[in-house]
Amino acid sequence: QVQLVESGGGLVQAGGSLRLSCTASGRPFSTTATAWFRQSPGKEREFVAAIAWSGSTTDYAASVKGRFTISRDDATNTVNLQMNSLKPEDTAVYYCAARPFTIRTNHLAYDYWGQGTQVTVSS
Repeated sequence: QVQLVESGGGLVQAGGSLRLSCTASGRPFSTTATAWFRQSPGKEREFVAAIAWSGSTTDYAASVKGRFTISRDDATNTVNLQMNSLKPEDTAVYYCAARPFTIRTNHLAYDYWGQGTQVTVSS
């Protein structure tokens, strides 16, 4: 079992930055791949970014590539998502998810989920 807790959401103006954090407990964190997904009302859950268990492999959705950076700190069991140059279309509830070892972009492949944190970008 892995328990995930997100933090760092909030309200920001377009062009601003936010840093989301996902802290894990339970299964050894060093063996999990961790991803961020987002969902806005009336839309399906959307892949944002992911980092493999080793930290050497990352993947990003085309819509956030170059603006968002995912990183992990195994010493604190934390995965961070640095979000820069935010746009109103980035507004959503952001979820942290985990699965063993390797990255997947399909949310159905993830076994563990956090409760979500709201990100709102005003124009």
